[in-house]
Amino acid sequence: MDDLTQAKAAARKAAFARRKDAKSSDKDAAAVAHLLEVVLPYKGRALSGYLPIRTEIDPVPVMAAMAAWGPVCVPVIKAKGQPLEFHRWEPGCKMVDGGFGTFVPASAEVIVPEVLIVPLVAFDRKGGRLGYGGGFYDRTLEGLRAGGNVTAIGYAFAAQEAKGLPLEQTDQPLDAIITDEGVLRMKNIQPRSCA
Repeated sequence: MDDLTQAKAAARKAAFARRKDAKSSDKDAAAVAHLLEVVLPYKGRALSGYLPIRTEIDPVPVMAAMAAWGPVCVPVIKAKGQPLEFHRWEPGCKMVDGGFGTFVPASAEVIVPEVLIVPLVAFDRKGGRLGYGGGFYDRTLEGLRAGGNVTAIGYAFAAQEAKGLPLEQTDQPLDAIITDEGVLRMKNIQPRSCA
């Protein structure tokens, strides 16, 4: 195991502990309010969220609200080393086991998101993101960004912030990070005008 891999493993371990300690319904509610404020201007745009696993912060209330205005989807792992695919999600839709402790919509209607709510293990104030280590979001964001304007919004508890994250060139930065304490913007994210 090289030094960077060891540093990432240590950073993940510390961040998992902080996230577990931070989990609370009060913090979830505060984060939901901040996230809704940021994504509401994107009404009608294809939005990707995620169904939380372990102690992840829960974006489902925001996803449910946004489903009234446009397509909402969730990530699906198709194969190791590949980008994610996104399938349409609606509140109450039938779900099936998606592997890795996840559930995915039974109906596999593929959606290409323009705005992504991205789960994470740790983040820094420069938009750096440490995920679970599979590189799925990094590959996905790289491909989506090559195809057009995409906004990646990290979603976490403020306690998941870390200084000096061990990052590499392939790690894709976030455009904003939403936490229970507020909004951290890396760039001026604004939805494109509808044609």
